[in-house]
Amino acid sequence: MNATSPTLPKRLHVIGICGVATSALAIAFQKKGVIVSGSDKGFYPPVSTELEKHDIDFYAGWHPEKMFGGDFEGGIVMIGAAAGSRNPETEYARQNNIPTYSYPEIIGRFMAKEKSIVCAGTWGKTSSSALFSFILEQAGLDPAYMFGGISLSHDSSAKLTDSNISVFEGDEYKSSPTDSRAKFFHYKATHLLLTAVSWDHADLYPTEKDYLRAFEQLIKSMPDNGLIVACRDRENIEEMLQSFKGKSLVFYGREMPKAETLPNFYGYKNVRQSKDGLKLTIIHDGQEFEITSPLLGLYQAENITGCFALACSLGISTDKTIQAISLFQGLKRRMEKRLEGNITIIDDIAHSPEKASSVLGTLRSIYTGKIITVFEPNIGGRSRESVVKYDEAFVDSDIVIIPRLTKLKVISKKIDSETVFGANAKEDEQPMEGDELAKVIGKTHPQVNYIDDDKALIDFLVSNAKKDDVIAFLGSHGFRGMIEETVTSLRRLFQS
Repeated sequence: MNATSPTLPKRLHVIGICGVATSALAIAFQKKGVIVSGSDKGFYPPVSTELEKHDIDFYAGWHPEKMFGGDFEGGIVMIGAAAGSRNPETEYARQNNIPTYSYPEIIGRFMAKEKSIVCAGTWGKTSSSALFSFILEQAGLDPAYMFGGISLSHDSSAKLTDSNISVFEGDEYKSSPTDSRAKFFHYKATHLLLTAVSWDHADLYPTEKDYLRAFEQLIKSMPDNGLIVACRDRENIEEMLQSFKGKSLVFYGREMPKAETLPNFYGYKNVRQSKDGLKLTIIHDGQEFEITSPLLGLYQAENITGCFALACSLGISTDKTIQAISLFQGLKRRMEKRLEGNITIIDDIAHSPEKASSVLGTLRSIYTGKIITVFEPNIGGRSRESVVKYDEAFVDSDIVIIPRLTKLKVISKKIDSETVFGANAKEDEQPMEGDELAKVIGKTHPQVNYIDDDKALIDFLVSNAKKDDVIAFLGSHGFRGMIEETVTSLRRLFQS
């Protein structure tokens, strides 16, 4: 056992085990010999299938007597964010002094290593943490890691190891229902890859100042001998970095004029994009490196360059890094092609107007036909504060469709700098519904439709999409099977 590896618990019970993060962590602990059990409101593939495959005991509902299979010795509890803080199992654990942790606390306590690499930022953090952990694996460094997506190049989204290096996606959203701190504060960062900082999650950070403050505090928490690799192209970054007390600071971004090129700068240029992926050139200290990647999206050139800069800063050979980049297949729901051929269907988690705009700009640069977008924002994108961000956000889409939006269980209200929830929130604090969102986008877009019936929406897509067109499903929710039904209908149509 490596000296940097903490002693793992004998048993782990996960309340809310069906989440992407919590299920991945449960499997990671089981693989290291911890006896894992879990509970949730319900279980569905693919999570249930993965839990069964790894012999993890789980059950539906909250039943304190079933926790740990009835044997509580040496046990700790991990509480998933969706499980809430007052279900019977959580209350039982606390009443009986069983140690309870949120999943970010579990990561910080049992997975963060001597070299703790955190990939943070408004966007790019999931792709970057997955890519960088893959680079470290290909270099033989066996990192512990955790990221919030499903990788097409990893066995799972989380891994516990005995090495001295770890990689985590540094999410700025709250750690748990009772801990409003950003998740990244728990990860003990010694190395930080900072992609971008642009106001998001308005339900948690009601003002831009609140949002920026979280990242400023993260930077201030870095050790003096820490390393920050940051994108110089992004607004707010350089101003924030003035609070960094360390000496190791590396920048990356678009190519700079020769007179301004610095030894600690990595630039990219000559980005070429096709349906097969990306090609680009990275320049550093007078050298040029040719990069090939199967990933779609011009924005991935920035993520790739950040990971390349971080790898070089850690002493990983450029040859190994370039080879790993060429092999990394990306993440599900990140410009994922669900259908190719006469019509292309893209599935992406872009749940804010800014992220949607970026994805649509990429699709416009690759495809020649119409782009039809089905968009559902996250809760922050339904707030009144986010309305101004929708201006011109869908300019690269020919048709925009807003589906029936997922029903929110809570309504946010701000009291004394804390976000609380309740039915007594004022009307102007209620989240936007689909018809209103369609009107907001329609102010700067000529063709926006609100279709609240899923079957009618699918029929619209099938009848309006023609050869060489693209249908893009953008949003953080699963679209209630509409993607799969659209794929099936279009395949049937073009086979007939």
